[in-house]
Amino acid sequence: MTDKTNQSWGGRFSEPVDAFVARFTASVEFDKRLYRHDIMGSIAHATMLEQAGVLNVAERDAIIEGLKQIQAEIEAGQFDWRVDLEDVHMNIEARLTDRIGITGKKLHTGRSRNDQVATDIRLWLRDEIDVILGEITRLQQGLLELAEAEADTVMPGFTHLQTAQPVTFGHHLLAWFEMLSRDYERLVDCRKRVNRMPLGSAALAGTTYPIQREITCQLLGFEAISGNSLDGVSDRDFAIEFCAAASLAMMHLSRFSEELVLWTSAQFQFIDLPDRFCTGSSIMPQKKNPDVPELVRGKSGRVFGALTGLLTLMKGQPLAYNKDNQEDKEPLFDAADTLRDSLRAFADMVPAIKPKREIMREAALRGFSTATDLADYLVRKGLPFRDCHEIVGHAVKYGVQTGKDLAEMSLDELRQFSAEIGDDVFAVLTLEGSVNARNHIGGTAPAQVRAAVSRGRALLAAR
Repeated sequence: MTDKTNQSWGGRFSEPVDAFVARFTASVEFDKRLYRHDIMGSIAHATMLEQAGVLNVAERDAIIEGLKQIQAEIEAGQFDWRVDLEDVHMNIEARLTDRIGITGKKLHTGRSRNDQVATDIRLWLRDEIDVILGEITRLQQGLLELAEAEADTVMPGFTHLQTAQPVTFGHHLLAWFEMLSRDYERLVDCRKRVNRMPLGSAALAGTTYPIQREITCQLLGFEAISGNSLDGVSDRDFAIEFCAAASLAMMHLSRFSEELVLWTSAQFQFIDLPDRFCTGSSIMPQKKNPDVPELVRGKSGRVFGALTGLLTLMKGQPLAYNKDNQEDKEPLFDAADTLRDSLRAFADMVPAIKPKREIMREAALRGFSTATDLADYLVRKGLPFRDCHEIVGHAVKYGVQTGKDLAEMSLDELRQFSAEIGDDVFAVLTLEGSVNARNHIGGTAPAQVRAAVSRGRALLAAR
């Protein structure tokens, strides 16, 4: 009889798989990172099989002890991963049989690699989401601390990257806090759909053995059991949903990165990043490059690519499981790794940001940033807003011609544009007057920044 390449399925075949094809179709080089979750699922499965009467107590105990020993081998770096066994599941099962004999072959009763891998990925992704949520919280804590410290620091706010109105640096930082809060909510919601158990779906139709899926569900900490075996083994929408949420989070981090890169430039000089988050140039000794935010900005493309890749992978598949789905792991793994590491880098870096307050303030004084305040002042004098808009537009044009900001003009100069302007106008043309005037929930006033910091801390404490 011809030797078979893989004893788990070789009975049907009359010749071994080509060596190249064996390597090409194997997934063990990347799915071996699922070993802990694969063993976790197998221990729960064996426990359930004993309670269902499929295994006896001695067989269950031998399987569980053998699996624990295999996990210890893997974590000690003593496990021999074999490509000819294709994947993490068969490597562990083959080693279990080596250790405990024929009883090891009974572990796979009532399940298939199809529902086994779907379960493993969900267990793994559930844990990854929990770690990522922790990093989001840590980054948000850093933002709150910095925002509170800079609640009074005035900087220019921008639209179209043009000076628009004065804001506080603390207020600007809290915009990122809000974005991350939504990212956190999306991942929490995504986790609910990740945390549904496909184990028991078997290959595609369920199993004839008297399994009790409720037992494995409880043992593995799943919130629900998949309701259809075809769907349970073959759909990866939970992975796609995670990559969508991860893409949004990376998009936010990329926007944050873009501002940090701008703010550290010689043209802005709004902030300084510690040397440990930057690198130099091999040819220009003066350079201090903001490599961490630049790299995070670039890595967003990897996660966007993972989302597109998984959508493309799934769009043409008929029910149920297809070999295509082997390609789900690498993009998912990479997306989770990239998001986790990017958040970790930012959580470490953000509390160490050093704002250059005087430069920020000087920049806010340029570009007629209090023009809207002058228009609002005239509205309060009883003029229609559209007329006020035109009046201030003329004043700004005059300022451009004379090189004067609105606050630098004399009262006589300002009154040439409207007789309604009085001595009290200068209170609203100051930067502090402008930011303090926006004293409502969500506004940039320092008092509102501090209130938002308090709300943010309460939100984090409730998680």
